[in-house]
Amino acid sequence: MKTSLFRCLVAEFLGTAFLVAAVVGSGVMGERLANGNVAVALLANTIATGAALVAIILAFGPISGAHLNPAVTLADAIERGLSWTHASQYAVVQILGGVTGAVAAHLMFGLPPIFLSHHVRSGPAQFLSEFIATFGLVSVIWGCSRARAEFVPFAVGAYITAAYWFTASTSFANPAVTIARSLSGTFAGIRPADAPLFILAQVLGAVASTFLFRWLVPSLQLTAKEVLVAHESDPPR
Repeated sequence: MKTSLFRCLVAEFLGTAFLVAAVVGSGVMGERLANGNVAVALLANTIATGAALVAIILAFGPISGAHLNPAVTLADAIERGLSWTHASQYAVVQILGGVTGAVAAHLMFGLPPIFLSHHVRSGPAQFLSEFIATFGLVSVIWGCSRARAEFVPFAVGAYITAAYWFTASTSFANPAVTIARSLSGTFAGIRPADAPLFILAQVLGAVASTFLFRWLVPSLQLTAKEVLVAHESDPPR
């Protein structure tokens, strides 16, 4: 039985909301409990984000594929796993879900629903970090989904956990998350003026990885409909 497009969109909205709530909320909790130790705060933020990703993808993957990320949706559309019309709808609800998750996290910790970040994240090193972070994420997804799709949630969670520490940007690797975090003046925030640079790097990283894997794996389009997790069907076209 085909999964309706509406159910897919709701799943993408909720999944992205939970993801951003985990990122922002754990950042607030980590900063409050770390007593000024940034490394401890980042570690708390990292563990919570990686664990949440695994759980969220396992929960929503069978419904929508659990993209939770416009860059991943873009990659899937390039390989015709999702129509461009439905990909644009996925991206819109992912962004709305991300903003909702940030607002929810703020309210849980007694903060204003939305307050802009002043956390400066700019420059060539940050751009390169986001390109590499997103290139690696999409590569992990393409590489795992074509052979052992059931491992994708764990691979994605593990990769993002590691990328928090090996990239200077702490691996946003997600335009929806980047937009949501620009509205959060917390530990996890990014200055709105720096968000476009991050998003550009993320899009370029996703596209570069997709074309590389198209060459590495000529049959890539055959598994594109199962990104991230094999689900009942592609939404009706």
